[in-house]
Amino acid sequence: MSENKEQRYVQLMKVASHKIADLQAEIERLKQKEREPIAIVGMGCRLGEADNPEEFWDLLANGVDAIREAPEDHHSYLDPYYDPESGLPGKIYIRRAAFLNQSPADFDASFFGISPQEAASLDPQHRLVMEVAWEALEQASLVPEKLAGSQTGVFVGICANDYAWQLVKQNPTQTDLYVGSGNAYSPAAGRVSYFFDFTGPCLAVDTGCASSLAAIHLVVNSLRQGDCNLALAGGVQRYGSPEYWINLCKSGMLSPDGRCKTFDASADGYARGEGCGIVVLKRLCDAQADGDNILALIRGTAHGQDGRTSGLTVPSGSSQQAVIRTAIANAGIKPKEVSYIEAHGTGTSWGDSIEANALINVFRKREEPLVLGSAKTNIGHLEGASGVAGLIKIVLCLQNELIPPHLHFQEPSPYISWDQMPIRIATETIPWPATDKTRIAGLSSFGFSGINVHAVLSEAPAVVPKSEGKTAQRPLHLLTLSAKTKPALEQMVDNYSQHLVAHPHLDWADVCFTTNTRRTHFQERLAVVADSVAQARQQLLAHQAGADNSHLLQGSNKETQPQIAFLFTGEGSQYLGMGRELYETQPTFRQALELCQEILETIGEQKFSVIEVLYQSNDSSLRSQTAYTQPALFALEYALAQMWKSWGIEPTAVMGHSVGEYVAACVAGIFSLEDGLKLMAARGNLMQQLPCNGEMVSLLTSLEQVTEALQVSDLVSIAAINGPESVVISGEQEAVRRVVQELEDKGLKTRGHGDTGTRGQIGWGFDPNQFYAPQVTVGYLTQINFDKK
Repeated sequence: MSENKEQRYVQLMKVASHKIADLQAEIERLKQKEREPIAIVGMGCRLGEADNPEEFWDLLANGVDAIREAPEDHHSYLDPYYDPESGLPGKIYIRRAAFLNQSPADFDASFFGISPQEAASLDPQHRLVMEVAWEALEQASLVPEKLAGSQTGVFVGICANDYAWQLVKQNPTQTDLYVGSGNAYSPAAGRVSYFFDFTGPCLAVDTGCASSLAAIHLVVNSLRQGDCNLALAGGVQRYGSPEYWINLCKSGMLSPDGRCKTFDASADGYARGEGCGIVVLKRLCDAQADGDNILALIRGTAHGQDGRTSGLTVPSGSSQQAVIRTAIANAGIKPKEVSYIEAHGTGTSWGDSIEANALINVFRKREEPLVLGSAKTNIGHLEGASGVAGLIKIVLCLQNELIPPHLHFQEPSPYISWDQMPIRIATETIPWPATDKTRIAGLSSFGFSGINVHAVLSEAPAVVPKSEGKTAQRPLHLLTLSAKTKPALEQMVDNYSQHLVAHPHLDWADVCFTTNTRRTHFQERLAVVADSVAQARQQLLAHQAGADNSHLLQGSNKETQPQIAFLFTGEGSQYLGMGRELYETQPTFRQALELCQEILETIGEQKFSVIEVLYQSNDSSLRSQTAYTQPALFALEYALAQMWKSWGIEPTAVMGHSVGEYVAACVAGIFSLEDGLKLMAARGNLMQQLPCNGEMVSLLTSLEQVTEALQVSDLVSIAAINGPESVVISGEQEAVRRVVQELEDKGLKTRGHGDTGTRGQIGWGFDPNQFYAPQVTVGYLTQINFDKK
């Protein structure tokens, strides 16, 4: 009895041990999920005078100070309040900032389905978010209509509403229907979700100058928790009213010379900047599974508050330290692994010193210098959009393997404990090459009401190239461009022309793949056939110069989804090497043809190779014997259809003639590929057994005339009626020839279907390129308009 109890105890302990191990594994899995890296798969931005990430990098890498005098469209609200003397009530002493190139009036409202009346009341910040969100999705190679209805999240940082002030001052007693929805914070995000039909979480975030990085922090958590599988996050800042300028000047926050002199002894306030940045985010596992181009990773984030300090807007060094340590722990790394910090660094002597000393306390245990920099020295402080601007800068640094120069640093601030740890201000370009050690950066963003946010980023994981085997390159590729209007299309052509000039070494196949499959196709369209980037560039430039070009097509698509018909032809056009280049260069075509070969090898007693019939055998008799030709043609046409479908060309209808009828039925789903090949093999064998002295001739005349001519012979009959003036006769060879001769004597045209003298052979007996039916050599694709009746 005691022995049984002991055995039972041992069994229970084993079960408990397994349960504990399972529980520990589940706990570890949940911990890993909480720290799962988030992939940045797309970016869009308008930052100062940079209209996209590429231009932003050029600005940074060249050490450009984008601060300038206010452009004309800002004069109306700034000039009446400007006086260079500081301290005057109700006045501003600075009109310099990193203003955007684009005027608010340049917004393409119709593109987003917004009426002119609504657009006039729409905050320019909302307009920017719409445009940059679209550009970010395009850079991520995500087609918006394919995301419709998905759990995609939108998180937008926004902390000012200058335009509302402007509208109220223009007409204080009357507002139109759209002022509310056009100027509240929430529609800055909600309008994006509405336009794209996203159903995931949607938030407008206002934490002052930390708004955009706070929005990104919320996205990271939302993705990790499974609230959404894809998200757009970022922030926006645009000026249009003097109120905030007057307030900032009164408090002495703005630098009189309009420069952020971050960490410098001469720091005396910040310069303002306009802009918008949006990033597209996914869980790393999803991005890798989807084959996305991963730009960088967000490894960890944290969000905190100063609590009670000596004043609401007074920062807390200890709170900043806490949030940075939390973000580092969330990333699962150690402080010494971080090599660069994109600082909040606005250029105020008090704020800069508190931030720098907080960084020193967190990162002091290190041997290599911690590099510090701030994009605010280039583009000013974008306030609600400053965090995402810094994030985009870090991504570009990782991609370009450089840390660009930090401007306006001449003399280190005396309020920073420089001797406590090795620190390097990036006063010149610093190489940051990829090595076996992962490159990691930190990013801080602090709000004036005490909000602190920190993010840890790292380089994207190395991509292992997929082996494609020894596949020949396609000789030509198709570049497709489209837009909603003709002027917009011409602008698109100009954009691509410039891009191809600037990047002559791009992979031409990749460029075309992206424009064909990862872009929305609008009504106004242009297509270029070219073998290289250089040739495409020449053709686009020629188009812009107004020159004729047979390799460039342009037109308007009146239907959102064209109706396509596939027509499959019959036997007769076969020749050695038919479709060989497709077999060598197109994986889908090759796989479909080889699948047909595998199926045919299991059918019937007569074994033969489709590949041999089409590409290898020099015995021309094989290609004129129905037992071989018909299955081979079926396989070839089926492979053509699969290739077209793999390119996104789906037929609305299929039609066929003779052998082609069977292929059409198979493609339409009437029967399976295996059944179709069985039918074709049986049909070919039956026709192979026909008498050897037969012949077929196509007569280009009416059925009535043919019927009359056949009265003289009962050895000839009508084989097919292909059209009102196309009738095929068949029968005993000599009898057919007598009928043909009689008709030719009357001036009628005939086309012989061959005289081979061998049973079952149906050769054409003429140049197949002159035959009236489409050739299966390259397939036949037509766009048709179906009668809705």
